[in-house]
Amino acid sequence: MQSTDARILRGAAIPTGLAGLVAIIAGLLFAGGKGALGAAIGVALVLVFFTLGMLVVSYVSRLSQQLVMMAGLLGYLVKLVAVFALVAALNHVTVWNAHVFGWTVLSLTIVWLAAEVNATINARTPYVESGHASRDLGKPGT
Repeated sequence: MQSTDARILRGAAIPTGLAGLVAIIAGLLFAGGKGALGAAIGVALVLVFFTLGMLVVSYVSRLSQQLVMMAGLLGYLVKLVAVFALVAALNHVTVWNAHVFGWTVLSLTIVWLAAEVNATINARTPYVESGHASRDLGKPGT
């Protein structure tokens, strides 16, 4: 993983984890132990899914820049299907509060995306490869 990708990952994961702690406390206060468990499972789901998505896109970007968009979209599709399958499989489970789980996943997804956008904007990622630019400086017409 490149250092820029690692900074973006930290910039998204840390605020999401902190918001997750708030969600667990809120779940405990509003719905008791089942609420806290639902929130904790939601926090784990969001952190694992989005971290894996970033790792896959980072890995693919080292292989081929042309495949990055496809990897991101395919990763999104896989996450979407996995969440639907998880919700369908655990539809009648009463061990945790499903409403707290759902609201936690929704809110932490928004927090992750906002934090990731902010970290990406502030990452100062170079968009010109300096090796090519310095090599082309001596050529006529450049």
